[in-house]
Amino acid sequence: MPRASRPTPYVVIAAASEIGAHLATWRKLQRLTAQQLAERAGIARSTLSKLENGDSSVGFDVVLRVARALGVLQRLEDALDPLATDLGRARADERLPKRVRS
Repeated sequence: MPRASRPTPYVVIAAASEIGAHLATWRKLQRLTAQQLAERAGIARSTLSKLENGDSSVGFDVVLRVARALGVLQRLEDALDPLATDLGRARADERLPKRVRS
């Protein structure tokens, strides 16, 4: 039996919109057209439009491809590095579990 789809939380929708806007700004700062960026990222122009307009259903691989094409993929990776946080550094010496179960 298929699982029921849950509605997308507002904070996820808001983040998708913000990230899309940031990527569009990076594109414009580099004086790239949407078509040029889509070609560099290996995606359809319509997919890039969805991403830039905050469509949270766009695949994660698309976000990574566009970030790479814009030259900001490393910044994205660095932003998510847990060892760059106080909590991550505080627990860096602990052995992390392979799984976290409830």
